[in-house]
Amino acid sequence: MKKDWLTPDELAKVTGYSRQTINKWVKKEGWETVPKPGVQGGKARLIHIDERVKTFLSTTRHASESTAGYVVGHDGLAALILKSLNQMTPQEQEKLYTMLLREGIQGLLTRLGIDN
Repeated sequence: MKKDWLTPDELAKVTGYSRQTINKWVKKEGWETVPKPGVQGGKARLIHIDERVKTFLSTTRHASESTAGYVVGHDGLAALILKSLNQMTPQEQEKLYTMLLREGIQGLLTRLGIDN
């Protein structure tokens, strides 16, 4: 970072975190702050961007970084199917039930274009 002192809002914009998260870290990590000149009420602060802050931010995963692709957990598909079933109307559930009884899982896979 090029500046030695930043407001929580400025640091939030640089890192991709919220201002509230930055303020939480200021208190938790004991970062050096000073009142922002010209702002009345004493609540506006400037954070000293020293080596301690830089090290903390470099070891903390940035919210603005892109993450890996969507990954379904071990129980993900079963949970998704149950959630989908719960969102279906009783008529839709009955149609799915009838189709599975008539065509079986192979029929469902064929309809989805999954042929083995």
